[in-house]
Order: sequence, then C-alpha cells, then structure tokens
Amino acid sequence: MRPPPQARRPDGYQGDADVARVIAVSSAKGGVGKSTLAVNLAVAMARLGHRTGVLDADIHGPSLPRLLGLSGAQAETVNTRGRILIAPFEAYGIKAMSIGFLTRDEGPVVWRGPLVQGAISKMLWDVHWGALDTLIIDMPPGTGDAQLGLAQDIKPAGAVIVSTPQDLALADARKGVAMFAKVDIPVLGIVENMSVFVCPDCGSRHALFGEGGARREAEQQGVPFLGATPLILEIRESGDTGRPIAADTGEVADIFAGIARQLISD
Repeated sequence: MRPPPQARRPDGYQGDADVARVIAVSSAKGGVGKSTLAVNLAVAMARLGHRTGVLDADIHGPSLPRLLGLSGAQAETVNTRGRILIAPFEAYGIKAMSIGFLTRDEGPVVWRGPLVQGAISKMLWDVHWGALDTLIIDMPPGTGDAQLGLAQDIKPAGAVIVSTPQDLALADARKGVAMFAKVDIPVLGIVENMSVFVCPDCGSRHALFGEGGARREAEQQGVPFLGATPLILEIRESGDTGRPIAADTGEVADIFAGIARQLISD
C-alpha cells in the first residue's frame, strides 16, 4: 500500500512551536465514546496543573464545540510573529480547536481524504496554541489513509486506544494498536469506556458489553491498561450540556484524574 502524501508545513512561525508533546486519542471503531474521553482527559490534566489543549480531528463529525459548551462559536485570528494564526478557544482550563469553530452551519463537511488530512494538519500548525505541556488530538475513527497520514504528519509522542469491553470493539482496538506500530508511535495504553452500566435508580451495576475485555486485550498486546470509565447518565448529560464531568468532583472525575496522572507521568 502506498503511503498517503504528507502535508507541507508553512514557512515562518509554527502554531505548535511551543507544544511539548502530542498525544493521539484513537479508536478504530466509532461510537465508543472516544471524543467524550479525550475532552475529559484534557480537562482532568488541566486540573492537575498540566497545560493542556485538545484538537478535534474529526472533520466529518466534530463534537468538541458541544462537549465544551461552545456550540455556534466562531474562531478569530491573531497576528503572531509575522503570521496570521487562528486563536483557539479556552474552556475549563484547556485550549480547544475544531472544524466546528471554522464553519458557519451544522451541515456535513463533504471532503475527501487529502482535504481532511490537510485541514487537520493546518489546525495544528496554523493555530496559536502557545505553551502547552500536552496537546491531545481527538483522532477520527478508523485506520485508513486519513489516520495514517495524520500519524505521519503530526507524529504524536504516543497514542491512547479507546474501546468498550465487547469483542467487536476489541477486535478494532487490536487494529488500532497495529496501525500505530506501523508508523512507530508507541501506544501509551488502552482505556475501557462504558465498562459497566450503573442504574440511576437503584445503583446496581451491569456489565452490558462484557467484563474486563479491554484489560485482557491490553495484557495480550503488551500495553498498559490505563483504567475503565462507567456507562452512567451523568456522563451523557455532561456532554449534552457542555460541562465535562471531569471539571466537577466525585467518583467519575477521580477516574479521569487517575488516567490523566498516568499520561502526565509517561
């Protein structure tokens, strides 16, 4: 398979020049809660004093504006060291950018792979991220040309794989681990999302998608298991209302903080 063409960095000052590290949050399968996890991890890192940003790389289905309560917001530009760059938004202690801040309606972005890849690279290079300890890239789902091209253009320091416990999702998580291995990007670990359903009425716990699957998969792949997040009403509500649950206190916020500490220490 021919490698996808690599995007060319612009001349002059780079928007990510002062970003110390990039981490990709990825899933080979859609619908596993990757974007919600990426945003809450970024917020949890910021609460631990880590300068953090998040880039929504899902051009066809951007969710970052809604997750951060910024739906309808439009990005502005700033003159920085001789270049006109895009100013990221700031919310809950993190810097954020998404194609949703650059389009004026909620219609579909009907672009082919090379255009998608170029747009994401530009949101890295042409956004004034400033000094960050970590920039999280919320990757589009899949393991095709767009994902391989992004991995080559951006070259993250590491990747986090998100999966649910069910066998179907774990098979795709396996593909994600293999994809990053092909481009020499270390997998920092696997997170099991929707690990257990907690009944909002009685508090009983039910393993709807199986139990412990992501932990076993991490052991088989020889990568760290970073933790498990539950399937609860509060996480869904926090995404819909635009206030990440990691910004609050409580058991779930502590789970995200625990995963964030592991990523900060890597």
